[in-house]
Amino acid sequence: MLDFRYHAISLAAVFLALVIGILAGVGISGRGFVDDVERNSFNRRITQLDERVTAAEERSDDLERRQAAAQEFVESAYPVLADGRLAGTNVAVLVVGSVDITVDWVRRALARSDGRLIRLRAITVPLPTDEVEQALQSGDAFGGYVGEDELGNLGRDLGRELAAGGETPLWDLLTPDLVGQRDGSFETPADALVVIRPAEPQQGETARFLGGLYRGLASTGQPVVGVELTRVLQSALPAFQRSGLSTVDGVDTPLGGLALILLLGGAEPGAYGIRDTADDGILPPIEPLAPIPGG
Repeated sequence: MLDFRYHAISLAAVFLALVIGILAGVGISGRGFVDDVERNSFNRRITQLDERVTAAEERSDDLERRQAAAQEFVESAYPVLADGRLAGTNVAVLVVGSVDITVDWVRRALARSDGRLIRLRAITVPLPTDEVEQALQSGDAFGGYVGEDELGNLGRDLGRELAAGGETPLWDLLTPDLVGQRDGSFETPADALVVIRPAEPQQGETARFLGGLYRGLASTGQPVVGVELTRVLQSALPAFQRSGLSTVDGVDTPLGGLALILLLGGAEPGAYGIRDTADDGILPPIEPLAPIPGG
């Protein structure tokens, strides 16, 4: 989404440079280097540039007013739109790196919508490759995952196990080396999943592993949403999007919280929020809740 405030600032800076150049030219003209026709032309250009800056500032103000109105609407309508929307929905959370405050905002969204967080797994990055390979080599059943070329497949199958629950031989084997923090069991299948990456972008073997992990989650057919806070140093959303995950920026705002709830509830997948990564708008389409039998 284009932010006209930054557009206006950039435009004003360019126009200021042009005006300085024009004024310098007019100063030269005062010493006889250009004639009156050229001076009038310079003055007309200054007037036109000033009008364009004013128009850009007006568009910026208009956008700010519309964003403020949308925020006010969502804040007032949030309880009505969110309450009960995820009732009966079991949600799993994957954290890449250490658990941070983003998880608290996800919990708040689930609590507001009656969703249930059934498990959370925070994996260590960079990937402890040597330890993981030693664990895989300890049993004949896992030999097919050994080697750098198999890291994507390893991540893919871990993602599928995280979603499906039940028997999870890979997680059982690798948890001591791979998992830093955890909550909940694998007893119940997940109806939807949330992915958070507080860690810095990864390279090499870890990046291949994570790409496979994200794609494995996306292949389950369940809603999978990558989220992050309004302000981050390095966004993970492009990496999530490349792997086929829906995304939401600003999960710490009512707009972001509602977008997450809608997506976990089966809304149209896509990239939502207010940043330029939000190619599909601020919110997915809001479908009415099914009536409660006997209600």
